[in-house]
Amino acid sequence: MIDKRGHYIGGAWVESRDGQEHVVIDPSTEEEAVRITLAGPQDVEAAVAAAREALPAWSDTDPAERRALVERILDQYKRRERDLAEAISREMGAPIDFALAEQAAAFPYHTKAFLRAFDTLEWMRPADGGRTKGAMLAWEPIGVVALITPWNWPANQIALKVIPALLAGCTMVLKPSEQAPLSACVVAEMIDAAGCPPGVFNMIQGDGAGAGARLSSHPDIQMVSFTGSTRAGRAITVAAADTFKRVTLELGGKGANLVFADADEEAVERGVRHMMENAGQSCNAPSRMLVERPVYERAVEQARALAEETRVGPASEPGDHIGPVVNARQWEHVQGLIQKGIEEGARLVAGGPGRPEHLNRGFFVRPTVFADVEPGQSIERIEIFGPVLSMIPFDTEDEALRIANDTDYGLTNYVQTADEERRRRLARRLRAGMIEMNGQSRGEGAPFGGTKASGRAREGGIWGIEEFLELKSISGW
Repeated sequence: MIDKRGHYIGGAWVESRDGQEHVVIDPSTEEEAVRITLAGPQDVEAAVAAAREALPAWSDTDPAERRALVERILDQYKRRERDLAEAISREMGAPIDFALAEQAAAFPYHTKAFLRAFDTLEWMRPADGGRTKGAMLAWEPIGVVALITPWNWPANQIALKVIPALLAGCTMVLKPSEQAPLSACVVAEMIDAAGCPPGVFNMIQGDGAGAGARLSSHPDIQMVSFTGSTRAGRAITVAAADTFKRVTLELGGKGANLVFADADEEAVERGVRHMMENAGQSCNAPSRMLVERPVYERAVEQARALAEETRVGPASEPGDHIGPVVNARQWEHVQGLIQKGIEEGARLVAGGPGRPEHLNRGFFVRPTVFADVEPGQSIERIEIFGPVLSMIPFDTEDEALRIANDTDYGLTNYVQTADEERRRRLARRLRAGMIEMNGQSRGEGAPFGGTKASGRAREGGIWGIEEFLELKSISGW
């Protein structure tokens, strides 16, 4: 078992002052994997105090100096890429090849996009195009920020918060998920080796009820950037209200994937594979596949075959299989909803309750497909966060739109059709922060974020940096 019981505070690894030990279980083996110490109140205070002390000097640095630090962090990533991928694989169960190609690789992907956006940022500009003499706008760092990241894409979310905060001139306290502490330690070591000034970046291990709640209500924290569950996001918003801090939230999703009869031959396969990726543990997963009725039964059969050929196995093994879900609690949650789908009358066409037959331990879930799911059923409404796809037929574009928008969430929706005008119509009428069409990427540096109960953060690119800045209006310049 790996021992990582320290916190990174003020430029050094320090022992906990008043925390409690916590053990992370390897989801592939159900054996103890990592031991950490959850931060107590004194640990939180020490981390915030270090960030507060470092703020004046760091916020006043030349932007070029901050950029140079981020470049050095990228250099450290090249040295630690394998370490980061192995940490992610061990702590949350991503198969090692996927952890290398997708999970760890998200860190440099976002960091490079931030650097490109940073070079276009106008720190000071005329307020009205120069028409009013001396009227200026200035971007300034918001201050000390708390960054609370999840376990499902740990390096991805750390990059989307830590890098723009550094570039903006903020100092910070990172609290990763207690389920994904090891990858955060690797990132902290990278930042330390890159020569980050003491106190600019601090990291404490902790849980939401303890360290997360204290950071959210702390009077010296000016902003909380949180990625996680909608329930936790609501609690953070309430906790932050008394101190009027900025709160940015990237929360859950229940994405609708609209497949029309004129969609290309790969449309269903794209949707199923995206759903099963990361064992279904992605907030932007296309978990509701709405299919136009003339091609519905063919799509159901295709989804069944794809689910049945999706291999499941331990995270340590190479290959293109999917791994376990993150822990016993999540496994029970997914199993309960699969059973609920059966009880409420959805047609089970692949997978179902229990582990895959060849696995007798680990938190593995059978890739599952339900057909004939009715709007309003539990598996259609609740974010399952497992490899479970719900398929729903529709007859008209308006019906598909109504079903897609009838959800508390609004993160990512998907459209598959050859009709360009239909794509554009739906892109404007679907209520979500992101729309992806025909498998085409939204583009490097595009903002990531949603609406409604999915939160309203906009992470990535120039928007991700601006979230950590405040705009000052100046006259008589």
